[in-house]
Parts: sequence; structure tokens; C-alpha cells
Amino acid sequence: MSTPARKRLMRDFKRLSQDPPAGISGAPQDNNIMLWNAVIFGPDDTPWDGGTFKLTLQFSEDYPNKPPTVRFVSRMFHPNIYADGSICLDILQNQWSPIYDVAAILTSIQSLLCDPNPNSPANSEAARMFSENKREYNRRVREIVEQSWTAD
Repeated sequence: MSTPARKRLMRDFKRLSQDPPAGISGAPQDNNIMLWNAVIFGPDDTPWDGGTFKLTLQFSEDYPNKPPTVRFVSRMFHPNIYADGSICLDILQNQWSPIYDVAAILTSIQSLLCDPNPNSPANSEAARMFSENKREYNRRVREIVEQSWTAD
């Protein structure tokens, strides 16, 4: 059965495969276009450099009118990422628009890594450290990056 949401996800996948943004990859899980696995690589020349962070995107039949549920599977230490991996990002909540596709979602999350919003913290310890002790924050981020290489 091909619904509007599934057709749109096929288009998103085709676009992402043919013209992937730097440092991002994503694809539907086997036989389920509604559930995607994605990887975001930490941007160069940032504390996140070298990290490979896994995410899942769960779409509903309301996509693209409603945003997917996006979570980090990898352990993260970031002001806008909750302990369960869910992400505090305006375009995934109240600023969502159907013009966003999977590539735009992943690109926004990648830029959030280096440009957190400590005023809307999902992880108050990370937010406080980002604001008050950047060196220690960057050290914790490096630990997460190293863990991302060995995590399955």
C-alpha cells in the first residue's frame, strides 16, 4: 500500500541517496520505509570531530505534515539531547514544516551538535558545563566521540 507519507519517504530516500549532505547518511530499515536508521558524523574541527552517532527516525502516516520521532541511539552528552536520546530541537517540535525532508532534519541535528541552545536544556548538566566550563564540556564530548567508535 502506497500512502502519501510512504511516497514522500521514497522521494526523501532517493534525494538523500543521490545527493547526500556532508557527514550524514540515512536509509529505511529493511522492508519498513516508516523506520529509518541514520548516522551523523561529528563535524570537522569541532569537539565532535571523528564521532559517528547513530539515530533512528520513526515516521507516521501524517508525515510530512507531522515531524518524525528522532532519537540518538548512541550515548550523547549535549545540552539539547535527553538521556533517552530524544532531541530538543525546534524543527522537530513547534517549528516543524512539511518542507523539511530527512536530509534537512539530519543536517539541522548535525549543526545543533556544535551550536547548542543552553537556554532550552534537555540535559542541564551539559548545558551548565557548556556555559561555565567549556574545557570540561569539550573533554566530555571527546569521551562520547571515542565511545561512538566502539559502540555497536
